[in-house]
Amino acid sequence: MAKILVIEDEVAIAELEKDYLELSGFEVILETDGRKGLTTALTQEVQLVLLDLMLPGLDGFEICRQIREEKDIPILMVSAKKEDIDKIRGLGLGADDYMTKPFSPSELVARVKAHLARYERLVKPHGNENEIIEIRGMKIDKTARRVYVNDEEKILTTKEFDLLSFLAAHPDRVFTKDELFREIWDMESFGDIATVTVHIKKIREKIEENAANPQYIETIWGKGYRFKV
Repeated sequence: MAKILVIEDEVAIAELEKDYLELSGFEVILETDGRKGLTTALTQEVQLVLLDLMLPGLDGFEICRQIREEKDIPILMVSAKKEDIDKIRGLGLGADDYMTKPFSPSELVARVKAHLARYERLVKPHGNENEIIEIRGMKIDKTARRVYVNDEEKILTTKEFDLLSFLAAHPDRVFTKDELFREIWDMESFGDIATVTVHIKKIREKIEENAANPQYIETIWGKGYRFKV
């Protein structure tokens, strides 16, 4: 049974999230204070964090940043704030997804299940042979989940690695943002196109010599993205 940490200070919302997740077979830990929530996330074995942005003690952005420094588990941010800048900031700090309140309980459960399913596939042991992609000075070790550019290791988040390795595994093919969201996040985009855009931007900052003139991930205006060979 997967254990989910819910960090949410609005008790009514927190209890509703907890009830629906438990009805779906998950074990839920509930924290209403930011600092306590961070401590729980770092000290207990949880498989996913459902994280509100506006919290007493410590806000969701800082909690996300500190969790991501220690763990690679899925982080789903939730907030009543609809501004794209908050979504971009949260995703840039390493969150895997961003949901805007109010959302339906069924959508919450669907997203949690999708992220957990993908995470479980990633952590399952592989065979003895590492699967490696090598293109123009870049080496992507899909088994060890490590990326090197000109022999220098680049540290990527889970979704950044998934997105990069997927594009590199299909070189010279153009994918729309919707297609990439469905492939990497295992769900329909629900209009969250900024999720893909932010992750592409963060990947370029890490792997490109000049992110403004990318040599690996190319933007095809009006279409999507393509990994150049």
